[in-house]
Amino acid sequence: MNRFSLGLLGLVLLVAGGSAIAAHLGRVPRLDRNAAVLPGTALPPTWVLWVVAAAAVVVALLCLRWLAAQIPRRKVADWRWADETGTTRITTTTAAAPFAEEITSYPGVRKVEAALTGPHAAPRLALVVRAHGDADLRGIRRRIDDEGLPRLRQALGTPDLQAIVEFRMSASRADARAH
Repeated sequence: MNRFSLGLLGLVLLVAGGSAIAAHLGRVPRLDRNAAVLPGTALPPTWVLWVVAAAAVVVALLCLRWLAAQIPRRKVADWRWADETGTTRITTTTAAAPFAEEITSYPGVRKVEAALTGPHAAPRLALVVRAHGDADLRGIRRRIDDEGLPRLRQALGTPDLQAIVEFRMSASRADARAH
């Protein structure tokens, strides 16, 4: 919807601009290029100018709001633990970063994006593993399940941590070196 509306608005503005240029160059047969755009030269009543100014401000604020909505944001959650020694607070991105680095060190893995979501009591881990085309995906998944996840569960104190792994493949290392 957003792209369609923008495309339609762009098309309307393009046609309007092209028509104005064509009229200015005298390419529109029924229009005199020296004629006034609006009849009369008197200014409209003052209230009309105020309404136009207010409408322009509203449109400008809506445009700024739309621009701000285009900026990608990643919501970072805080997890807190409290015990007799004090309170521990950690962001979910900080908690997932070492885990992602560990997975990146596995053979065949190029890059890993890890995101912890949900409350500390019932967290979920989403992994996007970018691997080379000749990588052993079963082996990578086995190492994640057998080595990486148990360490992360122990470090966070969340034995019920569930992980969803998505693999994205790229050219094999041999193909990448050949090009």
